[in-house]
Amino acid sequence: MSDNPIEDRIDRRTLLRGAAAAGVVGIAGCSDNGGDGDDGSDGDDGSDGSDGSDGSDGSDGSDGSDGSDGGSGEVIRWHAGGTGGTYFPLSGEFESVIEDQTDYPVEVSSTGASVENVGSLGNGDADFAMIQNDIGYFARNGEGLEAFEGAPIENLRGVATLYPETIHVLLNPEADVSALSDLEGMRVNTGDLGSGTQVNALQILESAGGLTTDDFEEQNTDFTQAANQLRDGDVDAAFVVGGWPVGAVEELATTTEIQILNMSDEERQAARDDASWFADDTIPAGTYEGIDEDVTTVSVQAMIATREEFSADTVEEVTAAIFDNLDQLSIKTDFITVDSAQDGMSIELHEGAARYFE
Repeated sequence: MSDNPIEDRIDRRTLLRGAAAAGVVGIAGCSDNGGDGDDGSDGDDGSDGSDGSDGSDGSDGSDGSDGSDGGSGEVIRWHAGGTGGTYFPLSGEFESVIEDQTDYPVEVSSTGASVENVGSLGNGDADFAMIQNDIGYFARNGEGLEAFEGAPIENLRGVATLYPETIHVLLNPEADVSALSDLEGMRVNTGDLGSGTQVNALQILESAGGLTTDDFEEQNTDFTQAANQLRDGDVDAAFVVGGWPVGAVEELATTTEIQILNMSDEERQAARDDASWFADDTIPAGTYEGIDEDVTTVSVQAMIATREEFSADTVEEVTAAIFDNLDQLSIKTDFITVDSAQDGMSIELHEGAARYFE
């Protein structure tokens, strides 16, 4: 068990058992592709081991002593997140750069994001994945969430940190909410079941708002559906975690009046005190239509992760392709740099990434 009080409280939350169940699906490998089915649940993406993830094509040693990554030209399976967030389009840009600079084709899959993605890396269904630094820490150390308690993802390794993932607390203007505690008794979408967004939302609601899952009506969907719920008046608030501007929030703001909660200094301090991975953050005025003043909030860090058994040569080549060609990216370019790529790294670095950054 962890000595961290917030982690112990998270473990006790009844509704996070649902999050745990979602994460365990990926960890146990019960899903055919470790994702949401969009990447070829019939096995076309190689999740059945045809790409060497189980060593079946590497037994002769011709493409790697452990067969874990295959030879040049093998498809790299990259698990991203929901299409309405930042992970998916940024992963698409990584795909273009990697395919342009190396011999590896890349298959980017839409998934439930962090918790699901670490499970997919753990069971070999993914080769690289986008995750949050806090979820990476929980998963690697086997604590903080029931999905990982006593069952650490021992092969989880870091590649690079990328940018702040900002906590957006979107509000229905008619809900009359000015503080997190005002959400008591209201309908709150905390993100996809088992996602990093849900984990962060429940952490913040408890530590900064004094609310447990017994105090509000929780709903769980992806960012796009959450935006639709706000537009239709089906929820009073929705948590979205992503690097601003988040596409789903941008689209919502062009069609519907929204508010984003300004967290007070006391709320932000409470969140930071209970979870060290949170940092103060600001959504600049004008980021979203109708939001004309800076919004104070907190953030975690987005990162790229991989699995220990994946070829160090391949990881080094992929890392070099991305960080030697940052000028080819258009998303989060103010944050993604070689110099900051290990800031907030919460897990052990993969050998291939360490070679590049040394």
